[in-house]
Amino acid sequence: MWAFGSLSFGVPWALAAFGLLPALWWLLRAIPPSPRRQAFPALRLLIGLTTPERSVARTPLWLLLLRMVLAVAAITAAAHPILGTAPVRGGGPLLLVVDNGWAAAKLWPQRRAAMDRLVGEAAHAGRPVVVLTTAPPADGSPLAASRLLPAGEAQGVVQALAPLPWPVDRQAAGKALADVPGNGSMRVVWLADGLADGQSAAFGALLRRMGGLEVMEAPRDAVAKLLLPPRADGKDLTSRLRRLPAASPATVSVRAVDDAGRTLAVEQAGFAAGEGDRDVVLSMPAELRNRTSRIEIEGEATAGAVALLDDRWRRRPVGLIDDSAGRSTSPLLDDLFYAERALSSVADVRRGKVAELLGRSLSLAIMPDAGVMGEEDARALRAWVEQGGVLLRLAGPNLARNPDDLLPVRLRGGGRMLGGAMSWTQPMTLAPMPDNGPFSGLPVPKDLKIGTQLLAEPGPDLNDHTWARLEDGTPLVTGAPLGKGWLVLIHTTVGPAWGDLGLSGLFPQMLQRLLDLSQGFAGGIVDHPLAPAEVLDGFGQLGAPGGTVEAIPANAAPPSVGPRHPPGYYGDEGGRRAVNLATDIGPMQALSLPAGAKVTALGAAPLERDLQPFLLFAVLFLLLLDLLAVLALRGRFPRKGAAAMLAVFMACAMPAPGGGDARAASGQGMDIDLQAALQTRLAYVVTGDAQVDETSRAGLSGLSHVLERRTTASLGEPVGVDIGRDALMVFPLLYWPVTGGQGPLSSAAREKVNDFMRHGGLILFDTQDRGDGGSDKLRRLTSGLDIPALAAVTEEHVLTRSFYLLRDLPGRTEGAPVYAQDGGDPANDNVSPVIIGANDWAGAWAVDRRGTPIHAVVPGGEQQREMAYRFGVNLVMYALTGSYKADQVHLPAILERLKR
Repeated sequence: MWAFGSLSFGVPWALAAFGLLPALWWLLRAIPPSPRRQAFPALRLLIGLTTPERSVARTPLWLLLLRMVLAVAAITAAAHPILGTAPVRGGGPLLLVVDNGWAAAKLWPQRRAAMDRLVGEAAHAGRPVVVLTTAPPADGSPLAASRLLPAGEAQGVVQALAPLPWPVDRQAAGKALADVPGNGSMRVVWLADGLADGQSAAFGALLRRMGGLEVMEAPRDAVAKLLLPPRADGKDLTSRLRRLPAASPATVSVRAVDDAGRTLAVEQAGFAAGEGDRDVVLSMPAELRNRTSRIEIEGEATAGAVALLDDRWRRRPVGLIDDSAGRSTSPLLDDLFYAERALSSVADVRRGKVAELLGRSLSLAIMPDAGVMGEEDARALRAWVEQGGVLLRLAGPNLARNPDDLLPVRLRGGGRMLGGAMSWTQPMTLAPMPDNGPFSGLPVPKDLKIGTQLLAEPGPDLNDHTWARLEDGTPLVTGAPLGKGWLVLIHTTVGPAWGDLGLSGLFPQMLQRLLDLSQGFAGGIVDHPLAPAEVLDGFGQLGAPGGTVEAIPANAAPPSVGPRHPPGYYGDEGGRRAVNLATDIGPMQALSLPAGAKVTALGAAPLERDLQPFLLFAVLFLLLLDLLAVLALRGRFPRKGAAAMLAVFMACAMPAPGGGDARAASGQGMDIDLQAALQTRLAYVVTGDAQVDETSRAGLSGLSHVLERRTTASLGEPVGVDIGRDALMVFPLLYWPVTGGQGPLSSAAREKVNDFMRHGGLILFDTQDRGDGGSDKLRRLTSGLDIPALAAVTEEHVLTRSFYLLRDLPGRTEGAPVYAQDGGDPANDNVSPVIIGANDWAGAWAVDRRGTPIHAVVPGGEQQREMAYRFGVNLVMYALTGSYKADQVHLPAILERLKR
């Protein structure tokens, strides 16, 4: 590409034809148009006359100028001029720096479009490209810039980029710049996420020394926002929202979501102008709060817009065994008073007798010091603990006199107290918490003092059962398993009678750890690492962890979020721990840039206008004028038809300069709804992956032709639809290939798809996978959709006999189960609104223009392809006609009834 200011030429060598214009001028001047022919019968009278001087006829000047203008327009059109091209800075290679951390997921399509445009410009200019990302790679390798790549190869590199669920590391990216060959003449473009990380100024200065620096970033109000994990404020969950302070106010919606993607609560938070932080309070009943698995910012698909919740945020039921016998009536001396105050903000606390409490779901039971336990209560508590409950016993004088067998260790008779037979001279404090207990890592207050305790009987296993000790090594808290549950004893009172444990900040933390233990969180007992279960991707969706993700320690704070420890869930179902991105990110600050950097808004591509269509139109118009002029000079001018000829030409040629988009060129413009309404058509979802979309189109086209040959259904050519833009109600069937590049649906798109399913539409989700995480992609894609309960399709389902009698439903591959709603939706003629499979049916149906299959079918070959076509026929007939053949499913029973 050659540029002259804002005018560039895609084929600059065609301009060399201007050198031929002088020769063309003389040639056209020397060869005039053919003269007018006039019949003159008396021509014989002129025979014999001599003309003293002959003058050569020449082309009229006006016609000569017309033809020269035509030649200039044709040469310029051949050079493909483009007006409005941005001036390219620097004369060397293009250095494309991409922030691909968590914040880049916001407006990622615009970032991808900007990368494609920049690489395209480099291709036109013949420049090589160097690509440098700033987020640590997912495989754990160090950051490194690419080599000098041809533009075509660089296009593949940028297409493979995706945002990562951790922050950028611009310090490491700056070190990677040392390997980039540059002498200050490069064109440097930085697609920034708009956030500073402490190294952004130094990194920008390094880029500025590489060449002319252009920074593309979103406006402040469009930069990604951050959602911190909530804190429990009584019955509410309070999360803090962070954004870059902007000049305009903003309103943000935050919602609580369960594991199935259903919204449980929605609240809005309003940012004032210039405000960066704002709290949002989600108030929910305990049942809904306990179902909440994540809190997220609506409309932002980033890892920073999601706060994952685990058992620590659930209000678990705790029972305080209260028979009011043998205990002080003063609240300030009552152990249960302190236990209730410590748990009120994190648990659903209930008081009652043993039978009342155990009649409902219970995680932890706390038994204060009381009289002798009844045999019936003892049996009930033992059975409950053996099934997985945790029983916490609180010591006191009654337990010292009458110990029972629902204790983790045997007790000595009497107690050890200040000034007693087994006494110390002054109250003692606690020793550091053992590393092998559930209280590992909890800080011990220096002012906590214990004056009296119950002593445990020494034994070989006492050390293993000791979870907290006094500074002299004697046990203060012991615990032992009983069946699937635990027995725990605090060897002193929680009230002020024997010490001030209940008055310290340590006591609520200890109860919180016991609540974790009550949910099966064994990490507090056995110090084994928690393996990754599910991790977030850059768009904030959970998926399977990669091979480089490592486990986190069970009893310590998780490491910083990064490639080895991405945000997500760690541990098994018995006790998962949530790791969130926002925990490691401080206050958000705007990106600081070096002097001389050119800043452009992300997505603000230069307004280019392709002049070639206009010039081609001018060439055709001038050719028509030249033709009419020549006819006029020869006396054959079509006076009556000339105006009509010009009008027809203008009507046909005028739309050409306007161009159009790809959808209009392929017949899928603004009349897509009208096309589908006038003739039944199958539709497929456009994924953005050219190969997948072409397979979907070719597959549905092949299936439509099979239906036309074998049934009375006459279908038009299939149509690709954009979920966010096109109407879906005019299509009976929507084929939806599931790919990794598809992000979660917007709120408007989710509502549109739900409305399509509610009104009789059928969606076939095809994950097309053979163990490559297709189910995770599908779960991310369908989050928030009203998908009914599904079951595997059996031979009894109407889908297997709506036209052909089928046993299997293969596609390009076979063996994967197919799922549909069992019995269908009664409101839509018992037709399932969703069918899910993984057999790549479009790949089996796909044919080229000659009707030849495009893809091989394995393992069954052409016989399997025929069965795939039959499934497709059944599927379309099922979508079009409903369950009118449902009686065939019950035909054996009907015939048997007729016999009787």
